[in-house]
Amino acid sequence: MSPTRMKLVMVGNGMAGVRTLEELLKIAPDLYDITVFGAEPHPNYNRILLSPVLAGEQTLDEIVLNPLSWYEGHGIRLHLGNAVTRIDRVRRVVVAADGTEAGYDRLLIATGSTPFILPVPGKDLDGVIGYRDITDTNTMIEAATRYRHAVVIGGGLLGLEAANGLMLRGMRVTVVHIGDWLMERQLDDQAGDLLRKSLQDRGLRFRMGAQTEALIGDRDGRVMAVRFKGGEEIPADLVVMAAGIRPATALAESAGLHCQRGIVVTDTLQTVTDPRVYAVGECAAHRGIAYGLVAPLFEQGKVCANHLAQFGIGRYLGSQTSTKLKVTGIDLFSAGDFMGGDGTEEIVMSDPFAGVYKKLVIQDDRLVGACLYGDTVDGGWYFKLLREGRRIADIRDKLMFGESNIGDVGHQGQSRAAAMADGDEVCGCNGVTKGAICKAIKDKGLFTLEEVRKHTKASASCGSCTGLVEQLLMFTAGGDYSSTPKKKAICACTEHSHQDVRDAIVAQRLVRMADVFKRLDWRTPDGCATCRPALNYYLISSWPKEAVDDPQSRFINERSHANIQKDGTYSVIPRMWGGETTADELRRIADAVDKYKIPTVKVTGGQRIDLLGVRKEDLVHVWKDIGMPSGHAYAKALRTVKTCVGSEWCRMGTQDSTQMGKDLERAMWRMYAPHKVKFAVSGCPRNCAEAGIKDVGIIGVDSGWEMYVAGNGGIKTEVAHFLVKLKTAREVLEYTGAFMQLYRKEGWYLERTVHYVSRVGLDHVKRRILDDAAGRQALWAELQHALDGEPDPWFEFAKAQVDLRQFEPVAGMTASAATTATAAVASTLAATAAGADARSIPAAPVGDTF
Repeated sequence: MSPTRMKLVMVGNGMAGVRTLEELLKIAPDLYDITVFGAEPHPNYNRILLSPVLAGEQTLDEIVLNPLSWYEGHGIRLHLGNAVTRIDRVRRVVVAADGTEAGYDRLLIATGSTPFILPVPGKDLDGVIGYRDITDTNTMIEAATRYRHAVVIGGGLLGLEAANGLMLRGMRVTVVHIGDWLMERQLDDQAGDLLRKSLQDRGLRFRMGAQTEALIGDRDGRVMAVRFKGGEEIPADLVVMAAGIRPATALAESAGLHCQRGIVVTDTLQTVTDPRVYAVGECAAHRGIAYGLVAPLFEQGKVCANHLAQFGIGRYLGSQTSTKLKVTGIDLFSAGDFMGGDGTEEIVMSDPFAGVYKKLVIQDDRLVGACLYGDTVDGGWYFKLLREGRRIADIRDKLMFGESNIGDVGHQGQSRAAAMADGDEVCGCNGVTKGAICKAIKDKGLFTLEEVRKHTKASASCGSCTGLVEQLLMFTAGGDYSSTPKKKAICACTEHSHQDVRDAIVAQRLVRMADVFKRLDWRTPDGCATCRPALNYYLISSWPKEAVDDPQSRFINERSHANIQKDGTYSVIPRMWGGETTADELRRIADAVDKYKIPTVKVTGGQRIDLLGVRKEDLVHVWKDIGMPSGHAYAKALRTVKTCVGSEWCRMGTQDSTQMGKDLERAMWRMYAPHKVKFAVSGCPRNCAEAGIKDVGIIGVDSGWEMYVAGNGGIKTEVAHFLVKLKTAREVLEYTGAFMQLYRKEGWYLERTVHYVSRVGLDHVKRRILDDAAGRQALWAELQHALDGEPDPWFEFAKAQVDLRQFEPVAGMTASAATTATAAVASTLAATAAGADARSIPAAPVGDTF
């Protein structure tokens, strides 16, 4: 502690308080020695992102805003898990729970809020919690592993996010809401009903207009049911209270600070009782209002920091707020007086089938309110019109259709980013304008979204402005940033990209590799180890039954139909439909292991049995003795369909996931693709088969199946996107097959589904699969045609063009030497994968090129 600096103590370590410190450190980094007390054992994290943590999409580490190193780097004394219990304003000292004392010259109270717990009998039972912090989130996650029924009381944003997360964790969730429609503070009745119907389709249950009378406990003191007024009861192993928040003022009240709907503060954020004490965030009441949204709290922090820095300028005059949210993937926006009333007019557009609803409220030739559901792209523009009070008579006829359709703006047809003025706000949470973002991009040479977030805070809170920030990057950085990959040649043999080649093969009906080389002016007459496998795939996927597969243009694994290991031996993974096997199959596998002295037998993550260490000369015999189909574990093809036991055995199961998995695997097991493909089918939202990180994930719910696409459990885990809700197993096959065929036709070789969907956009996939029924059925038919008669490489050697000579040891070479030679090939392959020039690989015997 410096004797020349003043002492600043902050009570509370949440988003509003730490944002105030960030602003203070920008303008007066050496004015204070700072001490922070936080009741939680964690550094400052983004509470807005608690729902993705609950849903399993993110972790606590990923939502931390200021790691411990940030506090250390700014010399801040941080006391975590140590709440302040007393403020002595006479001695200017705060006292923490463990007896720690810290003196202050200035005190900043940022204690936030507490969840409102309904004062009903049973509120203190085990299993009854609020939803406000990471501890509550972890409690829900743990409960979902042990219990079945959850009740969420409150149909606001937090309640719906809690309900969705618990449902994704496998619980049966009922939302109890006393109001007539959901989120009545942010939506009108029509938008609220659209939201409820959409969430019902996903599996949530609702009790609207229901009043909770009591919570019923079991003998052990844990909640077991919720009773409504009138006597009806529903089961509940977990009850989450999300019925609102209350400013956390108990500490301030005990210190004699004036509190009324929060700690009463002035326009400088000083408490009216003691000018040395400041308050910001949800605990503060300014002009009778305690704000609960991030944007006004950050505005408070900026003004507060200015006065703590003794600049003596800046006043907080209150905030005109808008709400832009994403509730379980559904975009919502509201601002101003969106309910309307006497003296107002309404312009309404409603398309329930498309999931779009817009209402604009006009009074005295000005926009005074807006409510948007599903399509919120123009929310920021409407909010700007509302704040500025601009007369709208000249644009009224086009007002409903958004900014890009207003001719007098002069930017019709351009991106919204280009149309914005520098002073227009992009990030409402952090108050960041277009001008500030563009200046940071130019001055600091920023080229990625993460860099912009780091330097400007734009898109770092709720994330709803992410798309607009990316537009600004493209608009400002120009050629240095692009939302789509730059054109890149397949290899050094040509200047053509993957897409160029795909298009040419289809347009010119090319069916032979030699035709591709000739028509597209290939620099190397016979291609190389990089382009030949890609061209071979493009030919056979574009023209099945016409183009002839070229085994010599496949990698060694696909020719041997087994995975080469680092010691030159191979692994064999027989196919087990949906992960199900029989005693007879297990005996045959065990006998082959003993007969061929296979050293390792391992169960894979995809629920299959892997035989590791098979010598190449034994592969054909192992295949024959096992007598099971190829698992294609070596190929750019459908690998496995992972399943849980489903409703056939599990008491939690809602659908027969094992049968669904077997049906999917039998329908598509011979399918080659741009890259390896993995499916999973879970029988209930508990998702034991990990369907949320597969190329196609199917999750059983009470009314049918949910389909997710483009997940990835590899080096960088990617959560799959929700695509559609389906009712029947036949639909699951059709939609999955259509998506796979679309990927087979449009994906680039070695491009996973996650990268394909990222490149073309999920909206493109929805248009082709969801919106075009005839096109979807045609894709499914195309895939069935392509797979019809496709041989099993383990049994139909001739038809599958398997060259059996590759399994014969070279004359005069011992088995050990053959294995060593094969290991050398494996080493060369690894070097190629790491970036070596594939054309430098020496010619090898038949079956071992590439």
